Amino acid sequence: MAQENLSAVLHSQGDLRLCHCPFLGSYHDPEVLLQMHSVGICGSDVHYWQHGRIGDFVLTKPMVLGHEASGRVVKVGSAVKHLKVGDRVAIEPGVPREMDEYFKSGRYNLSPTIFFCATPPDDGNLCRYYTHSANFCYKLPDNVTFEEGALIEPLSVGIHSCRRAGVTLGSTVFICGAGPIGLVCMLVAKAMGASQVIITDLFPERLKMAKELGADFQVTVKRGDEPQQLAKTVGDMLGAPPQITIECTGVESSIQSAIYATRSGGVVVLVGLGSEMASVPLVNAAVREVDIRGTFRYCNTWPMAIAMLASGKVNVKPLVTHRFPLEQVVQAFETTRQGLGIKVMLKCDQNDQNP
Repeated sequence: MAQENLSAVLHSQGDLRLCHCPFLGSYHDPEVLLQMHSVGICGSDVHYWQHGRIGDFVLTKPMVLGHEASGRVVKVGSAVKHLKVGDRVAIEPGVPREMDEYFKSGRYNLSPTIFFCATPPDDGNLCRYYTHSANFCYKLPDNVTFEEGALIEPLSVGIHSCRRAGVTLGSTVFICGAGPIGLVCMLVAKAMGASQVIITDLFPERLKMAKELGADFQVTVKRGDEPQQLAKTVGDMLGAPPQITIECTGVESSIQSAIYATRSGGVVVLVGLGSEMASVPLVNAAVREVDIRGTFRYCNTWPMAIAMLASGKVNVKPLVTHRFPLEQVVQAFETTRQGLGIKVMLKCDQNDQNP
């Protein structure tokens, strides 16, 4: 029997509306039908709302937003064996469409044809009900909340970034930017054994959160700060230049600071996305054998993230600073756009607004 599925639909640049989309309750093997519970708002969601595009991904038709999500299984395809009705799951939003070379090598995030929630032309899951590949839904342990399940998506960015950086026991790490992604990178770096983590940001309230979550040093930066001077400050506070820098802002001057700050033979990982072209001290990095590595989303991170949360090695609960029911989606997006708090969470289940 058909029913209405309340969804947060971006119709065009700046035009975000709640719509009652037709919903037939259909699903196909090997998929599951989910009743959505908690969906976090990501900076990319806001960017699509404000600009209608991110790089080559351009909004050309209405699209449901949302990709940081968890929910409850309400129907399963006949081929699905690892999930049952009632299971609470976290959703990995990127699902490979074909078994190409990237899939076979375990780097499916790089597949050019991958389905990804809320990336044009693919719909996201900021709605009441949503269908997803069962293979990319992960059962949550009883001691992991729906909100923690939704936060596995940004936590996965931190895991993938720290893996790319080679964070290990005793690493010293410099993180540029203390927004949600910088904070999860810090949490993961500490969990992976980093001995010292220093983090920078423009906003003292974000650095206060970073300190509460375990950052060893915090540096408030100002627009116009000299990159080489900031690099020296970082080295002085740590006692030596950091072995690893994780750049989470995408700002040109911050990328410059990241390269200057990293010790010779170290690694810079670029996580934040800014302008397509950036002026950086490439020769400085080259002659000091500083490796510069990119990241794109994540792969094979959900099991590790769930284990980290269930064991208590990582605590992401303090990241959620604002909660809104799905009906207040525009207010929630405006809160994120204004940079208020850290993570805004939307509650999609009318009968269960708990974390």
